[in-house]
Amino acid sequence: MKFAPLAALGLALAAVTAPAAVLAQDTATPAPAPAFTIDIPIESLMADERAKAVVTANFGGQDITQHPAYDQFKALSLKALAPFSQGLITDEMLTKIAADLAAIK
Repeated sequence: MKFAPLAALGLALAAVTAPAAVLAQDTATPAPAPAFTIDIPIESLMADERAKAVVTANFGGQDITQHPAYDQFKALSLKALAPFSQGLITDEMLTKIAADLAAIK
């Protein structure tokens, strides 16, 4: 009967440490996420020269930071802004920008 509390303590410790051991075994190094996507805020894209060049090229050479409403939409992503662009940002354009942004290393 005196060993029962020790056995219970041993089982409790095993239960507490087992998940950590399992997690340590199951964690593989995930593939790095692309640095830039059409889902991050536009101002983040414009802060990097490479991403800004991609966006500018896909907008016919126009620097969107010079748009009069830039301060109003810079916190949105390109994907979120598209429905409000009156057709200026198309699905095809988003696909092209996404591919070009993913190519940035």
